[in-house]
Amino acid sequence: MTDSLRGQSGVVTGAASGLGRATALEFARLGAVVVVADVAADAGRAVVDEVRALGSDALFVEVDVTSPEATEAMVAACVAAFGALDFAVNNAGTTGTPGSVVDYPIDAWRATMAVNLDGVFFAMRAELPVMVAAGKGAIVNVASGAGLVGFAGLPAYVASKHGVVGLTKSAALEVASRGVRVNCVCPGSVRTPMLEGFMGGDERVERAMTAGVPMGRLGTPDEIASAIAFLCSDAAQYMVGHALVVDGGATVQ
Repeated sequence: MTDSLRGQSGVVTGAASGLGRATALEFARLGAVVVVADVAADAGRAVVDEVRALGSDALFVEVDVTSPEATEAMVAACVAAFGALDFAVNNAGTTGTPGSVVDYPIDAWRATMAVNLDGVFFAMRAELPVMVAAGKGAIVNVASGAGLVGFAGLPAYVASKHGVVGLTKSAALEVASRGVRVNCVCPGSVRTPMLEGFMGGDERVERAMTAGVPMGRLGTPDEIASAIAFLCSDAAQYMVGHALVVDGGATVQ
C-alpha cells in the first residue's frame, strides 16, 4: 500500500480536524501530497504545517462543500499545484440537530443535507471528470454506520449518510470501466471533536455509545484514516462501490 500511494496527490475535505486531519496525515506518512480543504482556515493551515513536518507537502484551500463552484475550485487548485488528482476523500460532514421526524426543523434538515449529501455530490461532480480524463483515480466518501442502520432522533443525519452510500454505489457503476474506483467508508462512533461536541461532555452518553460496541471502546481517527488509505491504494484495486464498515462490530449485532 505504501508504494502505491507514494508520489500521488489528492484532496481531503473537512481536513482541518477529526477524521479529515487524521486522513491527511496518514497520506503524508505514506508519501502522498494533499490538499487540505476546509472552511476553518487557521486550523486547516495548521494541518498543512503538520503534513510538512512529516516530510510531505500540502496546500490549504478554503472550501465550503455546499458550493459547487467552491468544490470545482478545490479540484482545480490540486491539479494546478500538484499536477494530478489521484485520490479524493470527501469527508466534510456534520451531525446535524437531534430531533424527531414530526417536529424536525426544516432549516436544520436542509443544512444537514447540504453538507453531508450535497457536499459529497458537488465534490464528486468536480473530481470525477478529472479522474476519468486521466483514466485513473480513487474516491472515498465518508458515510457512517448510520448509513447502514437507523438511529431514532437523528433523522437528517441518518438519511444523509444513507444517501452517501447510495450515491457512492451509483457513481461507482458509472466510472468503474474507466479506471476510476468509488467506494465509501462507514465509521462507527469515533472520538473526534464532532463526536465530543455531540456527547457534550456527558459521561452517560459516552457510556451508552460505548455499550453498543462489542470491542468496548470508541474508535480513533487513525483507525478510520488507515481504512481510507487502503481504499485509495492499489491493495483495493478490485473494490468498487463498497461500503467498508469500521465500527468495532456495532452494526453486525
